[in-house]
Amino acid sequence: MTSWLRDAIFYQVYPQSFFDSNGDGIGDFRGLEQKLSYLQDLGVNAIWMNPCFDSSFFDAGYDVRDYYSVAPRYGTNEDLRQLCESVHERGMHLLLDLVPGHTAIDHPWFLESCKDEQNTSTDRYIWRVGGPRCQYYQGIAGFLSGISERPGMVAFNCFSTQPALNYGFGKVTESWQFSWDSPEAEQMRLKIQEIMSFWLDLGCDGFRVDMAGSLVKEDEGRIHTIQLWKKVRSFLEESYPQAVLVSEWGIPAQALEAGFHMDFLLHTGPSHYMDLFRENPYFSRSGRKDLSEFAAYYQEAYAQTNGKGLICIPSGNHDMIRLRETLTPEESKLAFTFLLTMPGCPFLYYGDEIGMRYVHGLKSKEGGYERTGSRTPMQWTGGINAGFSSASPQSLYLPVDPEDDRPTVEAQQADPDSLFRHVQNLISFRKQHTALCGDAGFIFLSDGKGGPLVYTRRSSEEVLLIAINPSDAPAAFTVPSEALPAQILLSYHDTMLSEGQLKLSSGGFAILSLPETYMS
Repeated sequence: MTSWLRDAIFYQVYPQSFFDSNGDGIGDFRGLEQKLSYLQDLGVNAIWMNPCFDSSFFDAGYDVRDYYSVAPRYGTNEDLRQLCESVHERGMHLLLDLVPGHTAIDHPWFLESCKDEQNTSTDRYIWRVGGPRCQYYQGIAGFLSGISERPGMVAFNCFSTQPALNYGFGKVTESWQFSWDSPEAEQMRLKIQEIMSFWLDLGCDGFRVDMAGSLVKEDEGRIHTIQLWKKVRSFLEESYPQAVLVSEWGIPAQALEAGFHMDFLLHTGPSHYMDLFRENPYFSRSGRKDLSEFAAYYQEAYAQTNGKGLICIPSGNHDMIRLRETLTPEESKLAFTFLLTMPGCPFLYYGDEIGMRYVHGLKSKEGGYERTGSRTPMQWTGGINAGFSSASPQSLYLPVDPEDDRPTVEAQQADPDSLFRHVQNLISFRKQHTALCGDAGFIFLSDGKGGPLVYTRRSSEEVLLIAINPSDAPAAFTVPSEALPAQILLSYHDTMLSEGQLKLSSGGFAILSLPETYMS
């Protein structure tokens, strides 16, 4: 595993909304660079930045128009190079967001592919002749016709403005389909490597890969997509051994076999991520007090991937409602306690550390739809535009939270009991303990049903026990006799350890140091 990942704590920046340095109403590279001291003070040491390449912005940058140039709204390639240098000067790392599965509908490749004469881009996308537009193929959202001089229709991913690039089919059943190992499919895999090289040479540290498991179509078990990414990882190991790959895949065993260093637990699919923070969330005092389904899934995924890579749990992201929509700031403190003591690399979505709210009633912006309310400007101060921009409010990319009591960095940094301070202290604590490193050992002792959530973390130097009680009533846990004597290192609210009984008040947690001889 790339060495710096063991201690990495990531912060996701939605660049449009983080900080506007030039007063045009939209965030930019220099704005992020000016706020690196804030991130360093919080304690994070790695950044994932949403897509920043030139785009048509039908889907907030996930429709790339030029893979080799940044969008002018953020700055220039040179500005991004300078940002990477500033990040590195602070001992931090930066991942870019790579979208390999599709391009913008006005990408030059696609415009050439639409022509009726053969050219280098003719087979760069998935074109089909004949048949209904709504016929289902695994990995294809639909087909678009009537837009080109060449006959046929083109497959698209997600929005109709995102034509699917051609990585072939795992199972070829029709004449217009290319095999996953065809020269045409291989051409696209080599393009991925070429694009990666360009930005790694400019200074970034790796990539979060959008829809990483969806490239090869009709690929049951993603067998051939896995083979594709293995080749990419081999290329990186040879040419850029410190580069990091994080996948939007959602099945860690598959993603890590494919060569990714980390995979996210997602809000879609089988991970039960939503059990944690959102749908009837475990960390809400009024939510259900049972994490058994999540615990079973996580323990199985951890066993399958331990030693091969990491599983990432995010506080949220640009595709889901804000954490604050379902958890109060006090409840969020327990959610972050969990997030920052679990294995893998924690991912904090910008603003979650101050409890930014989901803003209701916004018109869709750049394909955001219901996601738009989670993408509003970062709230820095109590001043104009919450300190995000000097532009007129009407010129902002999105409006700021209009409520008078909106949380701000300024106010929370002044309050020792704020959510920001809680997150900051937990990050500091994590960095001080090798048992909380990303690849340190882990096991659940209790899945939170009928008592607190309890698990252990282990390194060669120490063993820690973490117990969290989000219930609205006190809870207790009997510490195994072989784990005694134990010592409370960090706690929240009333906590007591007496004669092997750990007692937690409502909304409390405790982190205990156990004898190194204890084997959970």
